[in-house]
Amino acid sequence: MKAVLQRVSHANVTVDNEIIGKIGQGILVLLGIGIDDINEDIKYLAEKVVNLRIFPDEYGKINLSVKDIQGELLVVSQFTLMANCTKGRRPSFENAAKPEMANEMYTFFIEECRKHGIRVESGRFQAEMHVELCNHGPVTIILDTRERKLGNI
Repeated sequence: MKAVLQRVSHANVTVDNEIIGKIGQGILVLLGIGIDDINEDIKYLAEKVVNLRIFPDEYGKINLSVKDIQGELLVVSQFTLMANCTKGRRPSFENAAKPEMANEMYTFFIEECRKHGIRVESGRFQAEMHVELCNHGPVTIILDTRERKLGNI
């Protein structure tokens, strides 16, 4: 499972010219789910996202989490994060979870984040979406649960 986190002052996602998810200060989470991801990966990643200290404290030090600042999450499913570009010029998506599994895990991730008391908005699974954001910092962090399995996070 891969997640690209962008610290934002605001963000929204639009489908068919209608805003379906909108947040103020918080984190935009682009979430890619792989064929070998399991529920423990989701629980781990949700806990990591809501507690990752990427917001400035009163001294300007990056020391606070989205939970600490009472921020919000906008979670957007993005299977293209699972692309393998090592061969040729066309990305392979064979490592991305099948839609039924991916949708179930995407929904589970949102639920797990909400369990931490965070307001969570979302995109629409498998829809053509437009995501607008104001990246604050800019701060962009990439998390990959495979690194945890290898002992790197």
